[in-house]
Amino acid sequence: MADAKRAAPNQRPLSPHLQIYRPQLTAITSILTRITGNGVIVGVMLAVWWLLAAATSDEYFAVANGVATSWFGDLVFTGSLWAIWYHLFAGIRHFIFDAGRGMDIPTAEKLGWACIIGSVVMTVITILLVQ
Repeated sequence: MADAKRAAPNQRPLSPHLQIYRPQLTAITSILTRITGNGVIVGVMLAVWWLLAAATSDEYFAVANGVATSWFGDLVFTGSLWAIWYHLFAGIRHFIFDAGRGMDIPTAEKLGWACIIGSVVMTVITILLVQ
């Protein structure tokens, strides 16, 4: 049997895979799909709170409206708008994958970039059209 030299436990690298691993765009876009799904929930919760406050009282609506129209509300709604667009494009991308198309790495990466760039462009267009 070969004589294997073993390093002491405190001399072993904790995560050797992190030294050689490069995150793939397809993995990042998959994670972003899950994050944006939850991000949409935050925007919906703020909008529902604003509507419920409007139905409750003028004083309560003033508080909710103050939050919704503040920089924080603008940030949440803009982030949610981007999340909706990204989630839509990622869903279309997954329909393409479900059809058995675009599974090769170059095409999958192009579709990933299309989701990211397309969602940013559509968010900017939407903001410009609403104002």
